[in-house]
Amino acid sequence: MKNYVQEGRTITVAAPANVTSGQLVVVGSIVGVAAFDAESGADVEIVTQGVFDLPKVTTDVIAQGDKLYWDSAQAKLTKSPGTGSKPLTGVAVIAAGNGATTVQCSLLPTMQTGPA
Repeated sequence: MKNYVQEGRTITVAAPANVTSGQLVVVGSIVGVAAFDAESGADVEIVTQGVFDLPKVTTDVIAQGDKLYWDSAQAKLTKSPGTGSKPLTGVAVIAAGNGATTVQCSLLPTMQTGPA
């Protein structure tokens, strides 16, 4: 195949802000986890598939299988799409109750993360 570019599990994007390794990065509808630290505007590789421990809204009670959305204002995952720009990011692999600060999130493939 002459038109094949890459597998797509890791892609390079311009960091939308300063990012640290393991941080969720959202660029438009592209969602992934930073593979290394990068300054705003620099190229950073993000992993777009897999299960990651990511920050969640502490008061959310998340059940296994709940859809998770990125709340950029809080820089945390939430189960409520609410209003504004909250891209669908993934699904909860295990439950995470009130008071939990992280949730195991299985990232959705990039082409599925558009508006909910």
